[in-house]
Amino acid sequence: MAKNGNEAEIDEGLYSRQLYVLGHDAMKRMQSSNVLISGLRGLGVEIAKNVILGGVKSVTLHDQGSAEWRDLSSQFYLREEDLGRNRAEVSQPRLAELNSYVPVTAYTGALTEEYLTEFQVVILTDSNLEEQLRLGDLCHSKGIKLIIADTRGLFGQLFCDFGEEMIVYDTNGEQPLSAMISMITKDSQGLVTCLDEARHGFETGDYVTFTEVQGMTELNGCQPIEIKVLGPYTFSICDTSSFSEYIRGGIVSQVKMPKKIAFKSLSASMAEPEFVLTDFAKFDRPGQLHVGFQALHAFEKKHKRQPKPWNQSDADELVSIANDVNANQAGSAKVEQLDEELLKKLTYVAAGDLAPLNAFIGGLAAQEVMKACTGKFMPIRQWLYFDAIECLPETEGALLTEEDCRNCRYDGQISVFGCKLQDELAKQRYFLVGAGAIGCELLKNFAMMGLACGDGEVIVTDMDTIEKSNLNRQFLFRPWDVTKMKSETAASAVKQMNPSIRITGHQNRVGPDTEKIYDDEFFEGLHGVANALDNVDARMYMDRRCVYYRKPLLESGTLGTKGNVQVVIPFLTESYSSSQDPPEKSIPICTLKNFPNAIEHTLQWARDEFEGLFKQPAENAMQYLTDPKFMERTLKLPGAQPLEVLEAVYRSLVTDRPSSRKDCVAWARNHWQVQYSNNIRQLLHNFPPDQLTSSGAPFWSGPKRCPHPLEFSTSNELHMDYIMAAANLFAQTYGLAGSTDRAAVIRLLQDVKVPVFTPKSGVKIHVSDQELQNANASVGKRDIKEGLCTLCLFHGQLYPSEFLHLVLGHYLLMMTQIFIWTSSLGSLALLNKKL
Repeated sequence: MAKNGNEAEIDEGLYSRQLYVLGHDAMKRMQSSNVLISGLRGLGVEIAKNVILGGVKSVTLHDQGSAEWRDLSSQFYLREEDLGRNRAEVSQPRLAELNSYVPVTAYTGALTEEYLTEFQVVILTDSNLEEQLRLGDLCHSKGIKLIIADTRGLFGQLFCDFGEEMIVYDTNGEQPLSAMISMITKDSQGLVTCLDEARHGFETGDYVTFTEVQGMTELNGCQPIEIKVLGPYTFSICDTSSFSEYIRGGIVSQVKMPKKIAFKSLSASMAEPEFVLTDFAKFDRPGQLHVGFQALHAFEKKHKRQPKPWNQSDADELVSIANDVNANQAGSAKVEQLDEELLKKLTYVAAGDLAPLNAFIGGLAAQEVMKACTGKFMPIRQWLYFDAIECLPETEGALLTEEDCRNCRYDGQISVFGCKLQDELAKQRYFLVGAGAIGCELLKNFAMMGLACGDGEVIVTDMDTIEKSNLNRQFLFRPWDVTKMKSETAASAVKQMNPSIRITGHQNRVGPDTEKIYDDEFFEGLHGVANALDNVDARMYMDRRCVYYRKPLLESGTLGTKGNVQVVIPFLTESYSSSQDPPEKSIPICTLKNFPNAIEHTLQWARDEFEGLFKQPAENAMQYLTDPKFMERTLKLPGAQPLEVLEAVYRSLVTDRPSSRKDCVAWARNHWQVQYSNNIRQLLHNFPPDQLTSSGAPFWSGPKRCPHPLEFSTSNELHMDYIMAAANLFAQTYGLAGSTDRAAVIRLLQDVKVPVFTPKSGVKIHVSDQELQNANASVGKRDIKEGLCTLCLFHGQLYPSEFLHLVLGHYLLMMTQIFIWTSSLGSLALLNKKL
């Protein structure tokens, strides 16, 4: 079997998004798994596509059948000229293009015990029950993980058997939780109380560890302890009665513990099934379909064919078989009362082959392959049944007659919905916004369904170009498509899948600036809109347009392993904008600046720091130089903001403006000193480590963690990385040359004079945001004018006559004259040269 020569390495440029979800360890485990996929009809090719993109060690495609017309309803890598050829052999080169790191081979022989032992995971699609039971027992005895997937028209089935002892390393993939402690009791079951700033979020059975606990130090660094949740802020732990007295502080962190789970074999699980419920409105549906799918297999074994679409006699016979199957069931597999109408609908559409349902069940099956290979996320245990019979019309009666059989690529869909719907789909005119991961999947399904394959049209717009990181998820693109436009490339790719589709690619952003393109005539000619966007603003804009023009909207989105779909139909459902996610909890400014206690605090602080150094000052300075209304807008800002903005402009244009690389290094070194030494020393001067509050409690307790000033050292790699990055960014802002020569920067640092810092007694540090707001409110116009005069003194040096106007209060006159002079400077880099 082909070996993956790069299994020891992970191409982070390709797998970057997937690594965010799985992590490196799980990704390496997946790269050691050989996967067999049996059955290359629509469902099989969906699973194969997803598994290959995921990056397993190898994939083998198995099929002993030949391509038929009905396969073209959903098998997007089969074409009309492939009819009569082996499905696996035809699909192999097209699937192999998806990922050069995954060898893909085709196999058309029998699935013997000797052959199957080469694989870690086996997926069966398009197989009969006898074959499933034979291979199920074999895989279970050999420790081979087995997945069985099947679709029958609007019905789907999924089964997983990952062996008698599987280790799940992370059951949910979420980041470990942590909380700050306010109290721990000494008891046979110690009670831990967390600060009431936020709920701890733990669940009973979680394991936790403790750090920074003062007093009850036995908990620090201990082995993970299982907890029992007592409330949103409390939980119990082990026996702490012999521990030291708790004093204060401490952080409790969740530990992801490996969990062993066991699966029954297929034969055992059929008799005692465990179901995963997908729809709580269909509580009894899994048991009904468990019997129904067995009856289908029995019908096909007896007649050597599938039930005919919408055939009443076949439906009656299958109901009879289902009753016999149910009568012979034992235990939990037996259904108290069969739903004969449901079973008849299963029979009516069982011959159908629908691309959307294959995409759904295929996506779930591929996700189970990922779980089987990596031990990440809790697998399905063990049966999942799904149906979408809501798609059928409410009126009774068959949707298909013998005359409707066309012997065409849409036969699999016509056998479910009839010819009338197929003709309507061909006339549809749809607008797809976004050609990324979801957009590619929608376009593939549109092409397979026959949407706009007559007089209709699909218009897809996306202004982005293809990047390497897209290739792991956006399967319509190939490595040679990198730097091409997404919309045009995607349109060309789906034309290969179904040459009949009429599709046009645009490169426009949707928004007010393109309403001359997507105008009244454009929207009034649409039958519907599909969003495949990555930001809320664009989603809300398209939602408003659809509400205004009364057009149906299909809204969707993904986040890691999570996803959502919302169907918006005028006058029937709420719109996308009718409901909104709750706002994210903001972090108090004082916590960010002086008392950070969580990793998200430091991340937000770093982001604010970066923008405050290299983005906002440059933008404000440019507006000051080029926008005549900048001063007018700035003076209208609330509180101390006018003073802060103008002082920042003054620093950018005067005091901090460098003339050489040496100046940039000096600026970086002094900024490091202020942020990581001086400010901390001032904070500790105001609030010493042993400070007590008015109530006698330690000031540095709870969420307030006592900091320590740093001492700069050129031998500290992190310190030097900071200086190098800051100096180069600062130089770039002013159009000066940077440097990557660390030794040269160290030599420049030797000449940098760092002022001696002495903490000042009169400095006010705000402990709460309320204090900060009160202080800002007390900043009056006099403070702003004093700040203005400092800045305007700079103008006076350039234009003494205008300085007189400023002092007299004629701000706008002076600014207008200054802007006339500076409007041609164009950038801070040019300003540096001019001045």
